[in-house]
Amino acid sequence: MHGQDWIERAGELYEAAMFVGDRSALDRSDDVLDAVEAPLSLARGKVMHVRFLDDREENSQELVLFERAAELYGRLGDASGEAEALFWVGCWHQVVKGDGATGRPYFERSYARAKSVGDRMTMSYAIRHLGFADKDAGHFDLARERLTESVTLRREIGFRPGEAAGLVALAHLAAETGDPSAAYHHLDEAQSVAESCGAKAILGWIEQARAHIRS
Repeated sequence: MHGQDWIERAGELYEAAMFVGDRSALDRSDDVLDAVEAPLSLARGKVMHVRFLDDREENSQELVLFERAAELYGRLGDASGEAEALFWVGCWHQVVKGDGATGRPYFERSYARAKSVGDRMTMSYAIRHLGFADKDAGHFDLARERLTESVTLRREIGFRPGEAAGLVALAHLAAETGDPSAAYHHLDEAQSVAESCGAKAILGWIEQARAHIRS
């Protein structure tokens, strides 16, 4: 339901409950409004997250929005939406708070929910951040396996910027585990992919990664 449609539908249901006495219209109103609020909460939270990445100023409202989106999507029975919202709850804990252990179960739930409905995009995000959690915990082989799965999923669905970002993550892992040759190989591939899709921000990551490895 888009734009004016949901406003008109909510108004009709309000009038049915208020003036006609149709009490079932109240529950139907909840469904209509939840279906609007859930993606709006998720979208606002994601914008806040990008702002955090830019200025590193934490806003606790980000978590509130992601948790609300997860609750609403769960109530609506939207597994894909719930999976994405759960991922972002985990991302808030891992990235904003630096607490990968708290984020891990959200990533696991996100991955499972996304997989149940074939949502490979959300799967790629959840498994990527599980890989980061494994790397931070010193489980490098498992981290590599999960980061590779994320790249594969993104390649399958044609998510080229995400594929390039995943290759950068694999490069960092290779460098950290003492394999600079593999790291440069991943970065070369990432650069080719990023250039092909105009992912300028990822090209900046690649240059930073090269400088880090050289140092």
